Amino acid sequence: MTKEIRNATKHEFKAEMKQLLHLLIHSLYTHPEVFLRELISNSSDALNKIRFKKLTDANILDSDAGLRIKIEIDKENQTFSVADNGIGMNYEDLTNKLGTVASSGTVEFLQNLQKDGKKIDGDMIGQFGVGFYSLFMVTDAVVVETRASEKDSTGYRWTSNGEESFEIEEVEGLGRGTKISFKLKDEYKEFSEDWKVKSTLKKYSNFIDFPVFIGEEEANTVGALWHKKKADIKSEEYDEFYKFISGDFNPPMGSIHLEIEGNVNFKAVLFIPEKAPEQLLSQDQGKTLDLYVNRVFIQDDNKEILPDYLKFIRGVVDTEDLPLNVSREVTQSSPAMRRIKNILVGKILTWLKEISTEKPDDYNIFYKNFGPLFKLGSTSDYENKDKIMPLLRFESTRTKPQEYTDLDTYLERMKEGQEEIYFVSGPTRSQAESNPNLEYFLKNEFEVLLLSDPSDVFTVPYLMEYKGKKFTAIDKAEIKDEEENKSKDDKKLDKEASASLIGVFKEILGEKTEDVLESSRLVDSPVTLVSGKNSMDSHMEKMMAMMDKNFTGAKKVLEVNTSHPLIKNLSAKYTKNGNNIDLRQAIESLYDSALLIEGNLENPNALIKKMYEYMQKATS
Repeated sequence: MTKEIRNATKHEFKAEMKQLLHLLIHSLYTHPEVFLRELISNSSDALNKIRFKKLTDANILDSDAGLRIKIEIDKENQTFSVADNGIGMNYEDLTNKLGTVASSGTVEFLQNLQKDGKKIDGDMIGQFGVGFYSLFMVTDAVVVETRASEKDSTGYRWTSNGEESFEIEEVEGLGRGTKISFKLKDEYKEFSEDWKVKSTLKKYSNFIDFPVFIGEEEANTVGALWHKKKADIKSEEYDEFYKFISGDFNPPMGSIHLEIEGNVNFKAVLFIPEKAPEQLLSQDQGKTLDLYVNRVFIQDDNKEILPDYLKFIRGVVDTEDLPLNVSREVTQSSPAMRRIKNILVGKILTWLKEISTEKPDDYNIFYKNFGPLFKLGSTSDYENKDKIMPLLRFESTRTKPQEYTDLDTYLERMKEGQEEIYFVSGPTRSQAESNPNLEYFLKNEFEVLLLSDPSDVFTVPYLMEYKGKKFTAIDKAEIKDEEENKSKDDKKLDKEASASLIGVFKEILGEKTEDVLESSRLVDSPVTLVSGKNSMDSHMEKMMAMMDKNFTGAKKVLEVNTSHPLIKNLSAKYTKNGNNIDLRQAIESLYDSALLIEGNLENPNALIKKMYEYMQKATS
């Protein structure tokens, strides 16, 4: 029991302080649990100060006592206290730290928020040194008992109801440190429950550098792994830490531990999950990085630390270069945050490069999971585009399904004289492989990238080129008629018959096409549609259509394979009877089939109906 000395002094809060308390208590707070974060943060700071002071000062009260924080709650009486044996406070500290506004302009700022109808959220509390006063949201009166660390110090009790004044009186029998006690308001009585206090501690203060006890039970048993030396950490510890912070039951695919000192100082432990979330490309696909300042939790799911294409990364970042309780607005504009972001991105890309080189099978698994998101970095992070492009992977005509090639390997396999990186897109690999425009490239052994991922529609147009080789859609590639590769069975129609039939195609199709030409790219198919010289390729048109529902692509060029048996039959039919109605129907159906393969046929049922009519005639 403490013995009071009856020489209490009463102090009036300054006018600015009264306004502040009124605003904080009655208008602005939205997250009541942050009062506990503020108390634990203050206690942690006090313990850090005494830990350093003990290194150089022998005049320390209770110098052998272990450093700790203790929370005591009484559910029945709704009482709550937080005590630490840290640096403590003297009389001047109580009057200056608990009796005045910590930062000039605070009241004006809060009044402006009130005028705008805004509230202070958990990220802003404490930003101006007023976090202690969040207590008055959950209680009507606060008692602070404290004694400074010097052996000859005096103990004091500070009491206030947060309205007009506070009192300070001397108290005997106190040990070093500070104890804050209060009774919870009825609407906040849940904080007298063990489970509520434990969950709040887990959310905000689980990794502070000192044990926090609730009664006799230590509540923060998971250590701040990122503050340990990498050499002292086992892989199992990383796995368990990842599971703790992510809520994932599976271990991570990989981890990286960073300790950066220089223009910016921070520590970080980052993880790649084993599996991708179901909604990988959605805005709400789970948390990414948690931000700490000196082991005190500040923000979860901080989307400013990493660019969107790396938001699959999980982990923590802890820095000493930001103020405690920094707001999200500050993180977006802070020079320190920009430096942290730049360093993290560079380290992650280097890490992925190492995985792709040293563990290619693991990297392929990573790319299957996160490639659709990761590859978008090549369209948005221009500063790191040269680092991202070697990390991209694609299926191709040289790879098996679900296997990938990288761009450097593609360049190594290019044929002599090849100056372009060819690609074709489709909803699935099988549909891309069935594109008639691919036939020439397969026959002449040109490797073609097979793009079936929806994100490829947006990615590839921004790649432009790689190491001097331009990306080219196969429907825009210039084709050389390599007669030496043709067999006797591939003999085309003679020039006169070919020209006559092409003329019939043009006449029947009219304005539907930009032009009709004899094809040099087709091998097994009778016709195909390709982009004109001055128009976008089909891949770019798909991207434009996804961005603008009113977009209309340019007319296409119909190429006709005059060595195909069906085309030869049509030529013979035309020679026999140029006005044959079946000829017109066949040409229109060929054009519709080319549209269907391309995915641009508006009415497939009409084509099916024509097909049934032909089958009926053939079987009659």
